[in-house]
Amino acid sequence: MKRFSVLGVYGALFFAFVYAPIVLVIVFSFNANPINMMIWDGFTLDWYRLIFGMQAKSAESPTYIDSTAQLYAAVRTSFIVAFSTTAVSTVFGTALALGVARFRFRLAGFYRALLLVPMIMPDIVLGIALLIFFITIGVNLSIGTIIIGHCTFLISYVFVTVSARLAVLDETLEEASADLGATPAQTFRRVTLPAIAPGVLGGALLAFIISMDDLVITYFIAGTGDTTLPIHIWGMLRRGIKPEINAIASLMLVFTLVVAAAGLYLRQRKL
Repeated sequence: MKRFSVLGVYGALFFAFVYAPIVLVIVFSFNANPINMMIWDGFTLDWYRLIFGMQAKSAESPTYIDSTAQLYAAVRTSFIVAFSTTAVSTVFGTALALGVARFRFRLAGFYRALLLVPMIMPDIVLGIALLIFFITIGVNLSIGTIIIGHCTFLISYVFVTVSARLAVLDETLEEASADLGATPAQTFRRVTLPAIAPGVLGGALLAFIISMDDLVITYFIAGTGDTTLPIHIWGMLRRGIKPEINAIASLMLVFTLVVAAAGLYLRQRKL
């Protein structure tokens, strides 16, 4: 009994350590104090109103956001990068997982391990490497280099997710489809793809969320004017901790939870 009580206290402390800062960000996003966010001065929605381009109700609430247009442009860039990266990473990551799982070739284990390197490599090392690579080959930094850079490591995430699904897939189903006269394309479309769809969907959503939240790698390979939302928030932090930052972070958290919940719901329907 004593062992379980100690384990319960440890678990409670662990979750408090992980989630307490997130809860504080959400709580203080409604703080009316425009000077010191750590001193509660009443409830307000002014910071959310300013984000959406509306006038703050309190006359004492200063406008900290330099430009709502810049914020919206950063959000738009992040969505373009995330959707593009997700599409490319999902296609290539799924194809790699199928190739490694279905074809027997020498050094398959080494090839699989090589695909995991981008996941375990420090972000700053990968960001510097990509920056040097683009400069060496004479490519101007732009939104295209951000998409390419994100794909270099997000393909690995999709590969791992789909590979886990393929590991529990009964190969006799594909063999039965071939015995019944189905072509390889028909077998893939009607048997393999529906069976691995939860893994593909999970990998795509994971790639989308990571791409939306990435800062370090994007910071190195983004061109002038191609500012994503994390970089925009980082720029705001460098000029001081502003009240709107808590509100923006809270909205990003809600968006991430909605995407994750939608993914779980769709995955259950697929199953």
